[in-house]
Amino acid sequence: MDTGVGNDKSRPDTPAFDHRSTDFLARLAAVHVLPEDVDLVVNTHLHADHVGWNTRLVDGEWVATFPIARYLMPRADHDFWHPDSARRARPARTAAANANVFEDSVAPVVRAGQAVLWEDVHDIDGALRLEYAPGHTPGSSVLTLRSGGELAVFVGDVLHNPVQIIEPDANSCFCEDPAAARASRRRVLDRAADQGALVFPAHLRGRSGARVRRTGSSYAIQSWAPFGERV
Repeated sequence: MDTGVGNDKSRPDTPAFDHRSTDFLARLAAVHVLPEDVDLVVNTHLHADHVGWNTRLVDGEWVATFPIARYLMPRADHDFWHPDSARRARPARTAAANANVFEDSVAPVVRAGQAVLWEDVHDIDGALRLEYAPGHTPGSSVLTLRSGGELAVFVGDVLHNPVQIIEPDANSCFCEDPAAARASRRRVLDRAADQGALVFPAHLRGRSGARVRRTGSSYAIQSWAPFGERV
Protein backbone atom coordinates (compact mmCIF):
# COMPACT_ATOMS: atom_id res chain seq x y z
CA MET A 1 0.00 0.00 0.00
CA ASP A 2 1.61 3.21 -1.33
CA THR A 3 5.15 2.95 -2.61
CA GLY A 4 6.99 5.93 -1.15
CA VAL A 5 9.40 8.25 -2.90
CA GLY A 6 11.36 5.93 -5.19
CA ASN A 7 14.87 6.04 -6.61
CA ASP A 8 16.30 8.17 -9.41
CA LYS A 9 13.25 10.44 -9.66
CA SER A 10 13.72 14.08 -10.65
CA ARG A 11 12.01 16.14 -7.94
CA PRO A 12 13.58 19.59 -8.28
CA ASP A 13 11.17 21.26 -5.87
CA THR A 14 11.78 18.72 -3.10
CA PRO A 15 15.52 18.15 -2.54
CA ALA A 16 14.93 15.32 -0.05
CA PHE A 17 13.13 13.35 -2.79
CA ASP A 18 15.40 14.30 -5.68
CA HIS A 19 17.43 11.52 -7.34
CA ARG A 20 17.41 9.30 -4.29
CA SER A 21 19.38 6.08 -4.19
CA THR A 22 18.18 3.72 -1.45
CA ASP A 23 18.27 0.00 -0.74
CA PHE A 24 14.47 -0.34 -0.62
CA LEU A 25 14.31 -3.41 -2.85
CA ALA A 26 17.10 -5.08 -0.92
CA ARG A 27 15.23 -4.48 2.32
CA LEU A 28 12.10 -5.99 0.79
CA ALA A 29 14.12 -9.00 -0.26
CA ALA A 30 15.46 -9.31 3.29
CA VAL A 31 11.90 -10.01 4.47
CA HIS A 32 11.40 -12.43 1.58
CA VAL A 33 9.39 -10.17 -0.73
CA LEU A 34 10.65 -9.92 -4.30
CA PRO A 35 9.15 -7.52 -6.86
CA GLU A 36 7.82 -10.44 -8.91
CA ASP A 37 5.99 -11.77 -5.83
CA VAL A 38 3.77 -8.70 -5.45
CA ASP A 39 0.43 -9.00 -7.23
CA LEU A 40 -1.41 -5.93 -5.91
CA VAL A 41 -0.30 -2.34 -5.30
CA VAL A 42 -2.63 0.27 -3.82
CA ASN A 43 -1.96 3.98 -4.34
CA THR A 44 -4.21 5.91 -1.96
CA HIS A 45 -3.52 9.00 -4.05
CA LEU A 46 -0.99 10.09 -6.64
CA HIS A 47 1.40 12.38 -4.78
CA ALA A 48 5.17 12.06 -5.19
CA ASP A 49 5.75 10.37 -1.83
CA HIS A 50 3.09 7.70 -2.42
CA VAL A 51 3.86 6.45 -5.94
CA GLY A 52 7.64 6.65 -6.38
CA TRP A 53 8.40 2.93 -6.25
CA ASN A 54 5.60 2.20 -8.69
CA THR A 55 8.42 2.24 -11.22
CA ARG A 56 12.18 1.86 -11.42
CA LEU A 57 14.73 2.95 -14.00
CA VAL A 58 15.97 0.13 -16.24
CA ASP A 59 18.25 0.93 -19.21
CA GLY A 60 17.01 4.51 -19.21
CA GLU A 61 13.31 3.59 -19.21
CA TRP A 62 10.75 3.67 -16.42
CA VAL A 63 9.23 0.24 -15.96
CA ALA A 64 6.82 -1.17 -13.39
CA THR A 65 8.73 -2.22 -10.27
CA PHE A 66 6.26 -5.03 -9.63
CA PRO A 67 5.90 -6.74 -13.02
CA ILE A 68 2.81 -8.89 -12.37
CA ALA A 69 0.95 -6.51 -10.05
CA ARG A 70 -2.32 -4.73 -10.58
CA TYR A 71 -1.87 -1.11 -9.51
CA LEU A 72 -5.07 0.34 -8.07
CA MET A 73 -5.15 4.09 -8.71
CA PRO A 74 -8.05 6.51 -8.11
CA ARG A 75 -9.31 7.69 -11.47
CA ALA A 76 -10.04 11.16 -10.10
CA ASP A 77 -6.35 11.64 -9.31
CA HIS A 78 -5.23 10.14 -12.62
CA ASP A 79 -7.44 12.60 -14.48
CA PHE A 80 -6.47 15.53 -12.24
CA TRP A 81 -2.74 15.05 -12.77
CA HIS A 82 -2.84 13.99 -16.43
CA PRO A 83 -0.78 16.61 -18.30
CA ASP A 84 -3.24 16.77 -21.20
CA SER A 85 -6.25 17.39 -18.98
CA ALA A 86 -8.00 20.77 -18.98
CA ARG A 87 -8.99 19.96 -15.45
CA ARG A 88 -8.83 23.18 -13.48
CA ALA A 89 -8.82 26.92 -13.73
CA ARG A 90 -6.00 27.27 -11.19
CA PRO A 91 -2.74 25.38 -10.72
CA ALA A 92 -2.72 22.57 -8.21
CA ARG A 93 -1.42 23.55 -4.77
CA THR A 94 1.24 20.86 -5.07
CA ALA A 95 2.03 21.29 -8.76
CA ALA A 96 5.72 22.06 -8.17
CA ALA A 97 6.21 19.24 -5.66
CA ASN A 98 4.60 16.79 -8.07
CA ALA A 99 6.46 17.82 -11.21
CA ASN A 100 7.38 14.75 -13.31
CA VAL A 101 5.41 12.37 -11.07
CA PHE A 102 2.75 11.46 -13.61
CA GLU A 103 5.32 10.91 -16.34
CA ASP A 104 7.74 8.71 -14.37
CA SER A 105 5.54 6.94 -11.80
CA VAL A 106 2.01 6.74 -13.22
CA ALA A 107 2.02 6.79 -17.02
CA PRO A 108 4.48 3.87 -17.41
CA VAL A 109 2.20 1.64 -15.35
CA VAL A 110 -0.83 2.69 -17.38
CA ARG A 111 1.01 2.05 -20.67
CA ALA A 112 1.99 -1.40 -19.42
CA GLY A 113 -1.69 -2.25 -18.92
CA GLN A 114 -1.20 -2.80 -15.18
CA ALA A 115 -3.25 0.13 -13.86
CA VAL A 116 -6.81 -0.27 -12.59
CA LEU A 117 -8.44 3.16 -12.49
CA TRP A 118 -11.30 2.84 -10.03
CA GLU A 119 -14.01 5.31 -9.01
CA ASP A 120 -15.91 6.06 -5.78
CA VAL A 121 -15.78 2.58 -4.19
CA HIS A 122 -13.77 -0.47 -5.21
CA ASP A 123 -14.05 -3.88 -3.54
CA ILE A 124 -10.76 -5.74 -3.84
CA ASP A 125 -12.18 -8.84 -2.18
CA GLY A 126 -14.49 -9.69 0.70
CA ALA A 127 -12.12 -8.17 3.25
CA LEU A 128 -10.60 -5.14 1.50
CA ARG A 129 -12.43 -2.08 0.19
CA LEU A 130 -11.19 1.21 -1.25
CA GLU A 131 -13.31 4.35 -0.91
CA TYR A 132 -12.80 7.92 -2.01
CA ALA A 133 -12.12 10.42 0.78
CA PRO A 134 -11.51 13.52 -1.37
CA GLY A 135 -9.98 16.82 -0.36
CA HIS A 136 -6.27 16.18 0.04
CA THR A 137 -6.49 15.30 -3.64
CA PRO A 138 -9.63 14.73 -5.73
CA GLY A 139 -9.16 10.96 -5.53
CA SER A 140 -7.67 10.70 -2.07
CA SER A 141 -8.86 7.38 -0.66
CA VAL A 142 -8.89 5.08 2.34
CA LEU A 143 -8.50 1.31 2.49
CA THR A 144 -10.63 -0.65 4.96
CA LEU A 145 -9.82 -4.16 6.13
CA ARG A 146 -12.35 -6.43 7.85
CA SER A 147 -11.01 -9.57 9.47
CA GLY A 148 -12.19 -11.74 12.34
CA GLY A 149 -14.82 -9.23 13.37
CA GLU A 150 -12.27 -6.41 13.54
CA LEU A 151 -12.04 -3.32 11.32
CA ALA A 152 -8.94 -1.35 10.34
CA VAL A 153 -8.85 1.73 8.17
CA PHE A 154 -5.66 2.85 6.41
CA VAL A 155 -6.31 6.53 5.89
CA GLY A 156 -3.46 7.61 3.61
CA ASP A 157 -3.16 11.39 3.84
CA VAL A 158 -6.57 12.07 5.36
CA LEU A 159 -4.36 12.54 8.46
CA HIS A 160 -0.80 13.83 8.56
CA ASN A 161 -0.38 14.46 12.28
CA PRO A 162 -2.02 13.22 15.51
CA VAL A 163 -3.16 16.79 16.22
CA GLN A 164 -5.71 16.37 13.41
CA ILE A 165 -7.55 13.80 15.53
CA ILE A 166 -7.95 16.38 18.28
CA GLU A 167 -8.40 19.27 15.82
CA PRO A 168 -10.08 17.62 12.81
CA ASP A 169 -10.57 20.91 10.98
CA ALA A 170 -6.81 21.48 10.79
CA ASN A 171 -5.51 20.73 7.29
CA SER A 172 -2.03 20.28 5.95
CA CYS A 173 -0.82 22.85 3.45
CA PHE A 174 -0.97 20.17 0.73
CA CYS A 175 -4.77 19.74 0.57
CA GLU A 176 -6.22 20.71 -2.81
CA ASP A 177 -9.73 21.29 -1.44
CA PRO A 178 -9.52 22.26 2.25
CA ALA A 179 -13.27 22.11 2.90
CA ALA A 180 -13.60 18.66 1.34
CA ALA A 181 -10.53 17.46 3.26
CA ARG A 182 -12.13 18.49 6.56
CA ALA A 183 -15.39 16.77 5.66
CA SER A 184 -13.60 13.56 4.64
CA ARG A 185 -11.52 13.56 7.83
CA ARG A 186 -14.61 13.90 10.02
CA ARG A 187 -16.45 11.21 8.08
CA VAL A 188 -13.57 8.76 8.40
CA LEU A 189 -13.04 9.49 12.10
CA ASP A 190 -16.78 9.28 12.80
CA ARG A 191 -16.91 5.80 11.37
CA ALA A 192 -13.72 4.74 13.14
CA ALA A 193 -15.08 5.94 16.49
CA ASP A 194 -18.51 4.37 15.95
CA GLN A 195 -17.13 1.01 14.80
CA GLY A 196 -14.07 0.76 17.02
CA ALA A 197 -11.75 0.64 14.03
CA LEU A 198 -7.99 0.85 14.23
CA VAL A 199 -6.81 3.94 12.35
CA PHE A 200 -3.51 3.61 10.46
CA PRO A 201 -2.25 6.92 9.00
CA ALA A 202 0.54 6.97 6.44
CA HIS A 203 2.67 9.72 7.99
CA LEU A 204 2.49 9.21 11.75
CA ARG A 205 5.70 7.91 13.25
CA GLY A 206 5.80 4.42 14.69
CA ARG A 207 4.28 1.12 13.68
CA SER A 208 0.95 1.29 15.44
CA GLY A 209 -2.69 2.07 14.86
CA ALA A 210 -4.95 4.15 17.10
CA ARG A 211 -8.48 3.67 18.33
CA VAL A 212 -10.36 6.95 18.52
CA ARG A 213 -13.40 8.13 20.41
CA ARG A 214 -15.69 11.12 20.10
CA THR A 215 -15.26 14.06 22.46
CA GLY A 216 -18.08 16.46 21.67
CA SER A 217 -17.46 17.85 18.21
CA SER A 218 -13.91 16.47 18.15
CA TYR A 219 -12.09 13.19 18.79
CA ALA A 220 -9.43 11.79 21.05
CA ILE A 221 -6.98 8.91 20.91
CA GLN A 222 -8.46 6.18 23.10
CA SER A 223 -5.54 3.78 22.84
CA TRP A 224 -2.69 2.63 20.64
CA ALA A 225 -2.58 -0.95 19.44
CA PRO A 226 0.21 -2.71 21.36
CA PHE A 227 2.25 -3.94 18.41
CA GLY A 228 5.84 -4.95 19.10
CA GLU A 229 8.90 -5.37 16.97
CA ARG A 230 8.81 -8.23 14.50
CA VAL A 231 11.75 -10.61 15.04
